[in-house]
Amino acid sequence: MPETVSKLYRALVLDGRVSLAVLDTTALVNEAIVRHALSPLAAAALGRTMTAAAYLAGWLKEEHSSLSISVDGGGAGGKLGVAADGALGIRGFIEHPDVMLPLRADGKLDVGACVGRSGTFTVIRDDGEGIPFVGTSPLVSGEIAEDLSAYFLTSEQRPTAVALGVRIGVAGSCLGAGGVFLQPLPGAGEEALDFAQERISAYAQISSVVEREGAQRVLSELAAQDIHERDIVFRCHCSRERAASAVLAMGRRDAYDLLAERGCISVHCHYCNTDYTFDENDLRMLFGESE
Repeated sequence: MPETVSKLYRALVLDGRVSLAVLDTTALVNEAIVRHALSPLAAAALGRTMTAAAYLAGWLKEEHSSLSISVDGGGAGGKLGVAADGALGIRGFIEHPDVMLPLRADGKLDVGACVGRSGTFTVIRDDGEGIPFVGTSPLVSGEIAEDLSAYFLTSEQRPTAVALGVRIGVAGSCLGAGGVFLQPLPGAGEEALDFAQERISAYAQISSVVEREGAQRVLSELAAQDIHERDIVFRCHCSRERAASAVLAMGRRDAYDLLAERGCISVHCHYCNTDYTFDENDLRMLFGESE
């Protein structure tokens, strides 16, 4: 059964030569579905990307560290953006949350067409050291797992076997979502690489595994050792105070002109789909004006 709270499990396998991560992100994806009113196809595309971001965030050194993933493949769903912090707070959006396409010939959601294949997969990671790391690789399939694996190989020179999946029920909610990551450690040798590539194929349907038996099945099957467990949450860093700062940055004249034109000023956060609204009284307070 899937966890009621999303989880990241990190461990070692193959006598400590391969790093294993197993994620159950069902709750995370369901939160995104509610916040953004996602179609099943949009939920699958964004859910896979959020799962990838949660895995990457697990490597961040400090809780205040951050990373983002942007995927721009020219597909029907438009651009995807996901941000995360070192405390495994994840948030994300897809440009067209109501996207719908015909199913593939095998009856599965066409995530590749939703994301697109003519673009880039970009990761920006900031560990607070002053110079963020930026890595970009061309999209391979738009299915996210293959694209993340290609990113690891070309941008970070770390071969990584990746399986990602999101299963959406007939009512539109997520029944199971998660990922498996097998990454040979430096100096592990060809045997470790072969192990990762061979074993990852068993988890091509990881969403169904998570739905029926949970992440523990993967940990057991791979004889995981030194297991560490962490919670993953949907968390956005936007606030009314930050939105107010954006209004102040417009300047008094432009702010009042916009207020006169629209009747109010609305600041929208794409990551969590929240609107912060400011009326005339709010502007007076922001700009230090009396009645």
